[in-house]
Amino acid sequence: MTDAQRLPGGYELSTDPARIDLDRVHRWLSADAYWAIGRPREKQERAVAGSLNFGVYAPASGEQVAYARVVTDRATFAWLCDVYVDPSVRGRGIGTALVGGVRAHLEPLGLRRVLLATEDAHGVYAKLGFKPLDTPDHWMALAFEQ
Repeated sequence: MTDAQRLPGGYELSTDPARIDLDRVHRWLSADAYWAIGRPREKQERAVAGSLNFGVYAPASGEQVAYARVVTDRATFAWLCDVYVDPSVRGRGIGTALVGGVRAHLEPLGLRRVLLATEDAHGVYAKLGFKPLDTPDHWMALAFEQ
């Protein structure tokens, strides 16, 4: 993917970090995303700074309507996270197009795997080739108390 690409409906997908509306992304995630409720602004800014970020922008206004970030070494592994579509534009295929754009951007890197976690959007990700782990018992997690 170049810096920007057109999505259905004239929406634009961009990886330009200068276009990310940090106020909007923080509000979306800290107030409405079950996995990030209450996330402090400073922590969100650090997450954005250390990640590959994707924004989707409305055709007429240029307003950001969706966001995703990827934590990756750009060689072997990536974690897709913080995928969020503004409620006002849900149901238009923007989430699927966003994740498809992320996948297209990552594919040439030769990563071995891209992981994600979701509570309720399995169908969106399955359309794009994601599936449950073959060997979930091989995976472990370390969780720090917050």
